[in-house]
Order: sequence, then structure tokens, then C-alpha cells
Amino acid sequence: MYDFIRTDEQRAMVEELKRLLPAFKQREPELSKLHSVPTENIKDLIHTNYHTLTVPEEFGGQGKGLYDFILAQETIAGGSGATALSIGWHGGALLEWSELRHWKEDAFSWLLPKIADGALINTAATEKGAGSPTRGALPRTTAAEKEGHWVINGEKSFTSLAPLIDYFLVTATIAGTENVATFIVPGTAEGVSIKETWDSVGMRGTASHDLVMQEVIVQKNHLLKEHAAFKRAASPGWLLHIPACYIGIAGAAREEAVSFAAGYVPASLGEPIGNLPTIQQQIGEIDIELTSARQILYHAALAYEEAADKEGVKDLLQSAKVTITNSAISIVDKAMRIVGPSGMSASSPMQRFYNDVRMGIHNPPMEDMVKASLGSGAIKSHQDRDV
Repeated sequence: MYDFIRTDEQRAMVEELKRLLPAFKQREPELSKLHSVPTENIKDLIHTNYHTLTVPEEFGGQGKGLYDFILAQETIAGGSGATALSIGWHGGALLEWSELRHWKEDAFSWLLPKIADGALINTAATEKGAGSPTRGALPRTTAAEKEGHWVINGEKSFTSLAPLIDYFLVTATIAGTENVATFIVPGTAEGVSIKETWDSVGMRGTASHDLVMQEVIVQKNHLLKEHAAFKRAASPGWLLHIPACYIGIAGAAREEAVSFAAGYVPASLGEPIGNLPTIQQQIGEIDIELTSARQILYHAALAYEEAADKEGVKDLLQSAKVTITNSAISIVDKAMRIVGPSGMSASSPMQRFYNDVRMGIHNPPMEDMVKASLGSGAIKSHQDRDV
């Protein structure tokens, strides 16, 4: 299957990551257990300096852009979807900063050397009952100025890789205002705790627990960015790590289905079911859908990197996420049908693919928002032409 690798350097990166996949796959059953964390997988990735992939070279990183990031994320997801999605938030946040340089200098000058030394970050923005931040919800978490520092109080949900995160990038409303800012909150700070609430049957290994902050003291200069002062200059291309993860899972499901079909010999047939034209046609349908989705993914990544006007590819990025995640679900469903009822066995990787891939519809951008945006844009554009 076409690999979409464009340079020798990219090939070396992918081959290095592929060497980790057998161990990732062997550990996958453990990540299906309640309160599991992909600790060893993350350690392996840090050992390859993957945590610095999207950090600019001047700050001790590899300085890679979106296309390399997507190649890497799809590769990792082929071995462990939960690991890929988890580490993707770290790399994505750094890629966004690398492109926009929208963090305050005092804060990022303090944070970047720690990341270069192996520290992990993740943005903590979502709150239960408050609505999605992508839909404009104001954080209930608050930050109050007190005696030359900030005091943070609140709870965040869906905080991926929470037990392993060294520095949380916490969104909070400035007390007494409606202004929102992001603060660096060390995971070891007094008053910080992890509430193990994540019991999803899909992507369980992301350890997306609740982050609890009670009277957490944060240094004055650890205010990372003020949202009112930050006007996004480009579409968030880094969010393509989400569909890259799910299409990586779909590719792994395809491999499992092909392996099963090539080797499973029912007594009534006397030969592998893969020799049947109907099974071969089903695999062909999977390959067409998988190849098409991957073309969309890598075209979107390349278009973003080459675009002078990043905002001009916003619709392309958003529609790519929706199309690819839906294709990934469809591919895994087709693969599951080939494997049959044994695919729902707890010992089968197919049931993990089946559950994990469905989580993609809950990651941003949300499908209903994308469709509404595209639809309203189409109507407005037509109406404007008629004026």
C-alpha cells in the first residue's frame, strides 16, 4: 500500500517508529484494562526523542512540520491508537506554537527546555457540564491574582495521558472578568490531583481522567497566553493528528482482516476463506476506502504546509477530519465482518479497533459544526453573488 513518504528523512523516521510497533501491539491488551496508562509506550517514544518532533530546532527540537507529524502519528496508531492519540496532543500543541509563536516569552522560555529534556504537556480545556470550548464555552476554572502569583481552582475532564503529564496547559477565566487565559500548571504542584474517572470502552488507554486543582499556586510569569490578545492567524492544521490516528487504526484492522482471511480454513471449505471471490472483493473495498482516505489526509497536510494563506485551507482541513474518521469507522466495520464473531472476543485486537475508532466522532472539529459551517458558507457565498 502506498506509504506517502516524500523524503529519505521521513522514511528513516517512519522506520524507527515501526520498530516500536511489535512491543506496542504486545502491550495493547493491558491498555484495555480500567485505569491503564501507556507508560512503557510513551517511554519508548521519548527514548527516540519523539517528544521533540515539532519543537523548533532553536529550542532543542527536530523542527518538523505537519506532514512529518501526520506520517508519524498514523504509524504509531498502527501499533496503539491510544498511544498515538495521547502523544498527539503534546506534539500538536507544540506544532501550533511553533507556527504562531503566540505564547508569552517568559513562559515558553521556561517551558521549552523542560520539554527538550523529556517533559510532556497537554492542554486541559474541557469541563463537565460547561460545554465544549470549541463551541465557545467559558471556563468555570478560575485564576485569581494574589500576592504576586496566580491561584487556580477548578476541574478539567478528558485530560489525555493525565497521570504522565508534567505540565498542564490549563484554560481559566480570570477572576472577576470574562477574560480567558492559559496557565502552565505543574503536575506535581500542591493542590493538583488526578481523579480516575475515565472508564470509556474506546480509547481506554488514553487515561483521559479528570484534572482537579484546589488552590494551586502558579508563578506570575506562567501565564502562557491571553486569549483576547491572541487572534488566530491560521487554521489549526495540527488537529489532523486526530484523523491520522483513526486511519492508522483502520489500517491495522485491515491488516488483521487480511491475515485472518489468508489463514482461516473452515472445515466445510477446505481452503482459506481469503481464496473466495466474495472475501477478496470485501478486502478490495477496504483498500479503496483506505487509500482514498489517506489521500485526503496527506493532501490536506501538504496543502496546509504549502498554503500562503493558512485560513484559506480551513474548509479542507475540517472536511478531511470528518471524511477520514467516518471512513475509518467504515473500514473497521468491514474488517470486522470478514473476521466474524471471533473479532468480538476479548483476546482479539479487532474488538479494540472497533471500540477505539468510534471515538473519532467525539474529537474536534465536531461533524455537526463542520457541516453547519460549510452549509452556511455556501449559502452566504451564493447570496453575495446575487447582490
